[in-house]
Amino acid sequence: MPIKTYLTETLGLRVPVVMGGMQWPTPEELKHAIEQARSLIDPEIAKERSKYGAFGVNITLLPAVVPPDYEGYARAALEAGVRIFETAGNNPGPVIKILKDAGAFVIHKWECAGHPGEDDIGGLVLLALAADQVKAPFIASGGVANGRGLAATLALGAVGANMGTRFMATKESEIDDKIKQVIVQSGERDTAHILRSLRNTTRVFKNKITKEVLELEARHAEFKEIQPLVSGQRGRTVYTKGDPNAGVWTAGQTLGLIHDIPTCKELVARIEREAEERIRSTYAYVNGPSARL
Repeated sequence: MPIKTYLTETLGLRVPVVMGGMQWPTPEELKHAIEQARSLIDPEIAKERSKYGAFGVNITLLPAVVPPDYEGYARAALEAGVRIFETAGNNPGPVIKILKDAGAFVIHKWECAGHPGEDDIGGLVLLALAADQVKAPFIASGGVANGRGLAATLALGAVGANMGTRFMATKESEIDDKIKQVIVQSGERDTAHILRSLRNTTRVFKNKITKEVLELEARHAEFKEIQPLVSGQRGRTVYTKGDPNAGVWTAGQTLGLIHDIPTCKELVARIEREAEERIRSTYAYVNGPSARL
């Protein structure tokens, strides 16, 4: 039986899984594959909406040398007919007001791998706090890459899980195959936080560029010294050239949970199956024949 939550029932999904908005590794082929697997995607442009079932647009608000017109992006997407949005990063208040006033469905990401915040509060605590203090339905983001993780987030009160790094290592992902292999071969200790000195902490893959950035931060370098190393265009070459040391690239601690490169359909089906098995086995703790102490 499919897992039913507020997320699946409201957006018409089979599996309560959202593919996180990823700047470079999210081509149309990958997004379409996620939709076919009946999870939630975020298409690159709203004019493609006729190809998809349930979909959304991601707006990530981060510090930038030339800040984008985030409110303009929101209005443009609304005018194109988009009604599901995912926001992440800095305070999204002004953008969310525009979206809510238009009657849109809004998901705000918090504590996902690329943008962990500044307080280092673990996901278990954050999810428990959210369940206690947040009235709106919420989705767990960060640290989830399999069915066990999905089941755990549901047990903690979430209505679904957001995954980014896990979907990078799929057949439809258009990043270079060498980077996919790096992901499979890496572990949970192969990431690092950078830009904390600028209060823009980002979790990235641990490589030689990361080391240079951390050394500059340790001696209180100004951003103009760090900027060439963390350039988005430089980071993009990691995915196109297959060199994990070409720039900084975001990755979560779920690296330790990724051991293969399946299709999106295979991955989502496995996550669903594993989550159902874990939910049933947990239920047996209080209802099975051996539940009594």
